[in-house]
Amino acid sequence: MAHAKIEKTNAARLLDRAKIAYELVPYQVDEEHLAATHVAEQLGEAIESVFKTLVLKGDRTGYFVCVVPGDHEVDLKAAARVSGNKKVDLIPMKELLPVTGYIRGGCSPIGMRKSFPTYIHESVAAQPYIYISAGVRGLQLRMAPSDLITYVRATVADISRKA
Repeated sequence: MAHAKIEKTNAARLLDRAKIAYELVPYQVDEEHLAATHVAEQLGEAIESVFKTLVLKGDRTGYFVCVVPGDHEVDLKAAARVSGNKKVDLIPMKELLPVTGYIRGGCSPIGMRKSFPTYIHESVAAQPYIYISAGVRGLQLRMAPSDLITYVRATVADISRKA
């Protein structure tokens, strides 16, 4: 059986341009379950290697991005501390598309409308590779954590805790 050609996303094209190795990995989308745990199950991967991208807004610095393991939630106090804010909150869902250019369940730290400060949970260092959204629902990027950190100029920090 022939594989359907996977359409390259903007995030994938940006990685191509930067000559960064990655693999596009499709998965079955369930509109009722957009959680990273579902993605990990679909990929047959450990949840620790599937990272989700969350966008927050700080009272001092404005928007910033947190990339955390799929079974974690952002620790707002820790995120505020590392980002130089007193108070931070996840942005409302209606702001996600206008701010990032991405929809819920398809938000990638690569290729947002603007470049935002990005923080990646420190557990990333223990992973030989990670999965992040390729910018659309149903498609993940599999890549080396160090390549993602370098490309988005991320700060690695303790910004989340197990949900």
